[in-house]
Amino acid sequence: MPLISLTTDFGDLYPAAMKAIILGINPEVQIVDITHSIRQAGIREGAFALYSLVQYFPPGTVHIGVVDPGVGTSRRALVIKAGDEGKEQFFVGPDNGLLIPAACRLGKMEVHEITNPELMLKSGISATFHGRDIFAPVGAYLSKGTPIDAVGPEISDFVNLNFENFGIDGPFLVGEVIFADSFGNVITNIPADVILKFSTFGSQIEVNGRKVSFVQTYGLVGQEEPLALIGSHGFLEIAVNKGSAARQFGLKSGEQVVIRVF
Repeated sequence: MPLISLTTDFGDLYPAAMKAIILGINPEVQIVDITHSIRQAGIREGAFALYSLVQYFPPGTVHIGVVDPGVGTSRRALVIKAGDEGKEQFFVGPDNGLLIPAACRLGKMEVHEITNPELMLKSGISATFHGRDIFAPVGAYLSKGTPIDAVGPEISDFVNLNFENFGIDGPFLVGEVIFADSFGNVITNIPADVILKFSTFGSQIEVNGRKVSFVQTYGLVGQEEPLALIGSHGFLEIAVNKGSAARQFGLKSGEQVVIRVF
């Protein structure tokens, strides 16, 4: 059974319109909602959501990502094929970096601009809802086997985005928040292998000047105590056992995090 995933900042109502278009084109497809709760215009958050889950989807999956503050402007619309031959997955969405980290995680990428009007909504293209009018129908046609060459020309000058803009300055690791989940856990862009070069589980580190325990899981500290760990996504995460690190530390997506190791 073909599979399409959806990742948006739409909240309620609008995802249903996308699903209606998809099912009208391919009623056999299975739709998986990754999330529709990305912060409005939170491109890096949406990119992280896709990046953290893409490796668990089967070959042939089509991922439609719509976090698109540039909708209706000159920004391009893209389809990406990524992964080893025979194991490729597809990504459909705006050319603003949203799709790139997840696609890169799978390996080799082939990127095409969407220009073929035959794959778009036949009743017309809204200036404000490309998720429904362009990305949903294109994703649906891909799920039916439409080749990537049919969507438009291949390009190489797409907008890039990566999570590796962290720095090391003596005992300090300087990164940023790339996601805060619904539990209030704060996920940084500092990879596991980097923090583990400087610190070991059971030690103390400082997060923005505040000492916390660096442990393997949440229950190894007392209730309401802060901690740091390596999350299932492979990045350094700041959390509070049965509490919210986002609230306790006042951290939001895009903000700087300074980790001091001892």
